Amino acid sequence: MSPRNVIIVGSTGAVGQELLRILEQREFPLKNLKLTASAKSRGRTVKFRGETLKVEELKADSFAGQDIGLFSAGGAVSKEFAPVAVKAGCVVVDNTSAWRMDPDVPLVVPEVNAKAIAGHRGIIANPNCSTIGLVVVLKPLHDKARCRRCVVTTFQSVSGAGARALEEMIEESKAVLAGKEYRRTIFPHPIAFNCIPQIGQKKETFQPSGYTDEETKMIQETKKILEDDTVRVAPTCVRVPVMRCHSESVNLEFSKPISADRAREILRSAPGVRVVDDPSKMEYPLATMVAGKDESFVGRIRQDPTVEYGLHLWIVSDNIRKGAALNAVQIAELL
Repeated sequence: MSPRNVIIVGSTGAVGQELLRILEQREFPLKNLKLTASAKSRGRTVKFRGETLKVEELKADSFAGQDIGLFSAGGAVSKEFAPVAVKAGCVVVDNTSAWRMDPDVPLVVPEVNAKAIAGHRGIIANPNCSTIGLVVVLKPLHDKARCRRCVVTTFQSVSGAGARALEEMIEESKAVLAGKEYRRTIFPHPIAFNCIPQIGQKKETFQPSGYTDEETKMIQETKKILEDDTVRVAPTCVRVPVMRCHSESVNLEFSKPISADRAREILRSAPGVRVVDDPSKMEYPLATMVAGKDESFVGRIRQDPTVEYGLHLWIVSDNIRKGAALNAVQIAELL
C-alpha cells in the first residue's frame, strides 16, 4: 500500500482512540494523520508513533488534501460532514448508522463482502457492532448450507453506550454494594447487577412493531451484507453489566443438513473467526477472554433437535475493536 493522508473524525472518543491504536499496531501506511473532534476537544494532544499530535476542531475545510476519512463522531456529524469530505475528494469510512441502509452506500465487513467496496461512491459504511460479530460467523455457514432463519439474543456490554454509561455502571455498582442510593442519568433502569432488554436509553427507540432500533438494524444490515433478503432474522438485544465485548446466543435453521462437527470444521478455516469449543474442559468464548482481540470467537456449537437442520452457537466479539475501529481500518487497507 502506498502512504495515504488520513483524517479521523471523532478522534478523542473511545472508538477514535482505538482507531489510533490499530493504525499503529497494523503499521498502516500514513503520509499524514489529522485528528479532529468537536470544539471542546480542540488543542488536546495525543501520542502516536512517538510523536505528539494536536486535535483540531472539525470544520468544512478539514478535508482538503485528505485521502481517507475515518468517521466516528455520531450520526448527525456524519450526515453533515461526510458529503463535504466526499466533495473534497476524501473517501469516508463511517462508523455510525447514518449511511448504512442507503442503497448507494456499501455496508462492509471485509471478511464477508469485501467486493462491495468497489462499488462505493465516496462513502462506505461500517455495520452495527452486534451485526459484525454475527455475520463473520454466519457467512461461511450460510455459504455451505444457506441459512433460512436466525434467532439471536445479544448480551451487549455497557461500553457500547459510551464512556459516561460505563462510568455510571461502575459507580452504581459501588453504590449498590455499599447499600447506598444512586441517581442514574444514562440508563432508564439499573444497569448494576441487572439486564435491560433495550438498547437505547429512550422510549422512542421502540418502533410500532415492538422491536427496538438496534434490533431493526440487525435485521436489515444482516440481509444487506449477506445480499440475501430471504434470511429471516429475529433479534432481541439486551444491555448487560459487562464492560467490554458483546456476546450473542444464536439459533440457526438451514436449508441443508449441517452437523455441529461440520460447522466447527468450516469455522476453523473461516477468516476472522476463532473456534473455542470444548465442553469437557468448560472452554467457550468469554467477554474477558475476547476483549482486545480481533476475531469473532464462537463456541457451544450444537445441534438444535427442534428443527430439521438446526444449530445453536455462542458468539463473542469486541464491540470497540472488531465491532467498530478494526473493521474501519480493514476497509481503509482495502481502499
